[in-house]
Amino acid sequence: MVVPLTVYSNSDIHFRKGEDTIRNGVYSISDDNYKRLKYPAWTPTWDPKHQMAFTNPKPFRHTDRGYFGDPTFQNLLSGEEVQTRKLSPKLGTEVTGVQLSALTPRQKDDLALLVEQRGVVVFRDQDFKDQSFDFIKDWGKHFGPLHVHPTSGAPLGQPEFHITFRRGSRDEAKKTFANKLNNISWHSDVTYETQPPGITLFGMLQTDVGGDTQFLDTVEAYERLSPTMKKLLDGLKVLHTSKDQASNARQQGGIERKTPIDSIHPLVRYHPVLKKKCLFVNRAFSRRILGLKEEESQALLNFLFRHLDTCLDAHVRAQWDERTITIWDNRRLLHTATLDWDSDNLRHAFRLTTIAERPIGSEEEFNEWTEELEEEKIKRTEEDSLIPPYEYYERYYK
Repeated sequence: MVVPLTVYSNSDIHFRKGEDTIRNGVYSISDDNYKRLKYPAWTPTWDPKHQMAFTNPKPFRHTDRGYFGDPTFQNLLSGEEVQTRKLSPKLGTEVTGVQLSALTPRQKDDLALLVEQRGVVVFRDQDFKDQSFDFIKDWGKHFGPLHVHPTSGAPLGQPEFHITFRRGSRDEAKKTFANKLNNISWHSDVTYETQPPGITLFGMLQTDVGGDTQFLDTVEAYERLSPTMKKLLDGLKVLHTSKDQASNARQQGGIERKTPIDSIHPLVRYHPVLKKKCLFVNRAFSRRILGLKEEESQALLNFLFRHLDTCLDAHVRAQWDERTITIWDNRRLLHTATLDWDSDNLRHAFRLTTIAERPIGSEEEFNEWTEELEEEKIKRTEEDSLIPPYEYYERYYK
């Protein structure tokens, strides 16, 4: 069987009925946790005014800023004070001596290319959390439109920010591990969207030792496969859904900013800047391979999930402190939180997510893509998701 969504914990992004509270008519964290925040302006809230107040964006042609980056990164990394360290030969770089908030547009283009080439870049000693919300949003819009998460906490009046908040409870780990052996949940953010994220920024506000974020390279995971397996997977389509996440939010008493959505994406995704292919599938939101019978889809998804779960020689860990910003390419990387503490420390962070291109399976498909064709595909999503395997094969694979 395909592992259900319950393995993917939303406990750090969703309102918790019975544990959190309502403050001034807005759902928020408990008074005890609120008093412990170092940055109360970033308090996670779930504003009833935002219930179904947003819609998913219409298809648009994304202009990736990585195309305009300098492969030598002279504008971004040439200063005497700048130091870089590779986290692994193929994946991840740590940078000191670069202040993200001070980058010029040209340096931001270099940053986009660096993030896409290295997958994830960790920046130390950053002042982002001391900037205004508007400044940070304007900074992020250089890379694409900003995503609004359908169910997570956000600073009051700032739905473009996604807040991750681990409550200060010594029982957190005990409750999590009461019925399972680990809390590793490899995923790519909101892949159910018609145009999921590309450049993604995650900033730490308050933390202690532990809680590393782990990243896994799906380009490398794809390239590890045999030619025969690649041939089998190339061209297959997968149904992604936000409905389980939305249900989770409702059950915990939270809000939904958008109508739940299904999307059909290629199982093997083509990255237009890198001109490489990667696996675009994850336990959190990928539900079924279209055109296969139920048992076939489950068996193939479970193989891929296990391959990704165990491909730890294609992964890195980012360690956090309270002035660290990590930026990654959500198209090619999976990530997971690490629950490795049993203290009462808070872990408070924010994510700013920019929307990228519609996932496509090849360079040819990328070049032929139009907003009009995409609108037609979106309209057929429900119909196509219900087509029997033989008919789906005849219509789309043959």
